[in-house]
Amino acid sequence: MGTLAAASVLPPQMMKQAASFAENRTRKNHHSIVPVARLFGPAIFEASKLKVLFLGVDEKKHPGKLPRTYTLTHSDITSKITLAISQTINNSQLQGWYNRLQRDEVVAEWKKIKGKMSLHVHCHISGGHFLLDLVARLRYYIFCKELPVVLKAFVHGDENLLNNYPDLQEASVWVYFHSNIPEFNKVECWGPLKDATASFDRAAAGAHIENKSGTPQPCQESCTCCFPPMSSVPIWPQNLATNEVDATKGLDQQNLASGESSSWN
Repeated sequence: MGTLAAASVLPPQMMKQAASFAENRTRKNHHSIVPVARLFGPAIFEASKLKVLFLGVDEKKHPGKLPRTYTLTHSDITSKITLAISQTINNSQLQGWYNRLQRDEVVAEWKKIKGKMSLHVHCHISGGHFLLDLVARLRYYIFCKELPVVLKAFVHGDENLLNNYPDLQEASVWVYFHSNIPEFNKVECWGPLKDATASFDRAAAGAHIENKSGTPQPCQESCTCCFPPMSSVPIWPQNLATNEVDATKGLDQQNLASGESSSWN
């Protein structure tokens, strides 16, 4: 997900040019997601770069009985991917001004809704600080390209669970794109997990179908066919003023140490 970090810290003039280029390609070609994504190279999963942390979970327990979430972050310094598998989102991975600045984490949770298992994946496109807003379109395309790699990381990191319960490969993947821009604030169904990891070409053979009717909804009353009773993923506010201030402050501190200014002068 390093390309997302690069997109979030480019000077405004360069970011505008990149966003304009992506927009122009979109106008010329309805399937332009492939050319835009190829600008950043192929999305390839490398198991050697994945570090997996198991925090209070049991691979023998079905996620329909014990909450199970994934928190995935990427380090641009080491190129390592860290995946925490736990009962709740691993907030310690999301701390620090740099993580709040680039917002390239992906979090997900397993849900059983009316007896059917599904994986719900969340990505932050924009909102929180202006740098993300300037490259929202670019970030959306990059996330779409990289998500199959992320899903492969989930499958590889939690392979014992999926070996114990191979039916989970048939579970639908629902992707939530969070943005303060309506165009990118959406939910999509990416089909079964086994197919969603195959390719980033969302237009190919209808493999990825945009959700038009809303996500699956649990029963309103207490039941045994829905689990967990409450989501493990917090609602992501669009106006993260505190994060914006903290992220900008962290950027200023780093630039002061190097003798630079965050005003991009």
